Amino acid sequence: MPKRILQGTVTSDKNEQTITVLVERRFKHPLLHKTVRKSKKYRAHDENNTYKTGDQVRIEECAPISKTKRWTVVTEASA
Repeated sequence: MPKRILQGTVTSDKNEQTITVLVERRFKHPLLHKTVRKSKKYRAHDENNTYKTGDQVRIEECAPISKTKRWTVVTEASA
C-alpha cells in the first residue's frame, strides 16, 4: 500500500529536527452543498532543520519516530 503524501505550510520550527505542518483540505458539505475548509496539524521529522515557518512542504507517512511524529518531510512543495 502506498504511503500518504500531504502538502501544507510550516507553522512552527522551534523544536530540534521537528516541524509542525498545517494541512488544509476542502470538501463539499453533504447536506448544505457548500465548500468547507478543515485543517489539521501534523508533526514531521526534519533531519537537518532546513525548513522554516511559512515554507510550503510535502510530508510522507512513515513508521513512528516518537510519541507524536509519524511523518517525514519529503521535499519543499513547488509553487
